[in-house]
Amino acid sequence: MVGRRARETGEDGWRKVNVTVLPSFLSLGSLDLLSSPFISADSAPPAAPPPPLKIRHHTGRIMIRRALLSIALAAGSASAFVPSTAASCAHHVSLPMAAESEVSFSDLDGSTVRVGILRTRWNDEHVSNLVDGIKAGAKECKVTEENIFVKEVPGAYELPYAAKLLAMSGTVDAIICCGVLIKGDTYHFEYISDAVTRGIMDVNLATMTPVVYGVLNCLDEEQVKKRSSDANGGHNHGEDWGKTAVEMAIMRREAMGGKMGKAKELAAMGFGDKGGDAAKVAEKPGFF
Repeated sequence: MVGRRARETGEDGWRKVNVTVLPSFLSLGSLDLLSSPFISADSAPPAAPPPPLKIRHHTGRIMIRRALLSIALAAGSASAFVPSTAASCAHHVSLPMAAESEVSFSDLDGSTVRVGILRTRWNDEHVSNLVDGIKAGAKECKVTEENIFVKEVPGAYELPYAAKLLAMSGTVDAIICCGVLIKGDTYHFEYISDAVTRGIMDVNLATMTPVVYGVLNCLDEEQVKKRSSDANGGHNHGEDWGKTAVEMAIMRREAMGGKMGKAKELAAMGFGDKGGDAAKVAEKPGFF
C-alpha cells in the first residue's frame, strides 16, 4: 500500500507522516525506513528524531518465503481446475485401447431369453456393424431371431432414458445399449461419455434389469473400425455384448427363481418389424 497514514509518539507529542510501504518480497536485507526517500513529514521534525525502524535480515527472508508460497498455492489451485489437453492426448497415444477380445464364454442356453437392443442413429455405419455383431453373438447362445428386438434413438445421450423405459416395461430379459462416440476438438466427448456411462449403470441398479454397456469411446475412426468389424485383424465387440446379455439374463433368472418379466407384446412398443398383425400393433402409441 502506498501513502498509508501512520502515527508515532515523539518527545513533542503526536506527529503525522506519510509512509510508502514496499511489497514484502522487495524488502531485502536491512532497510532504514526513516532515512529512505519514501518518507516525508507534514510537520517540522522533532528535536530528537525517533530511533530508525529496521527490518532484520531473517524477517525479510520470512516475508519473501510467505509471498512466494502464496503465489505458488494460488497457481496450483487454479491449474487444478484446468484440464490438460496436451497431457491427456499424450497419455492416450502411449496407452492404446485393446481391439481384441479378452472375454471367454461358456455354453449358454438363451433359447428363452428376450434381448432388447437400443442403438443410436449417430455414426450409423459403425453402429449397424455392432448391432450385426450383437445378433450374431446372441444367436450363438441359441437366442432366436423372434426374441431379438431393435429400437433406435438419436444419439448416445438418449440411451439411458430409453433403457430405463424398456426395463420398466418388463418386456425383455436383458438390454444392450449400442453406440459410438468419437473424440473431437471440444470437451463434448468427455461430457457425453461420462453421462452415458453413469446413466446406464444407474438403470442396471435401479431396475435390476441387465443393461450391457455397448458404447465404443474412441479417439478416431480407425479405432472404431477395429472394434466394430472383424476385417483387417479387428474384432466386432458386438459379439461379446450379445453373449454378455444372455449370460446376465440367465443369472438374473436364477437369482429371481425363474421369473423373467411380464408377457407384453414388444411390437406394441415399437420394437422390431415383424410384419402382419405385429406391424399394425406397432402403429399404436406406446412408450416409444
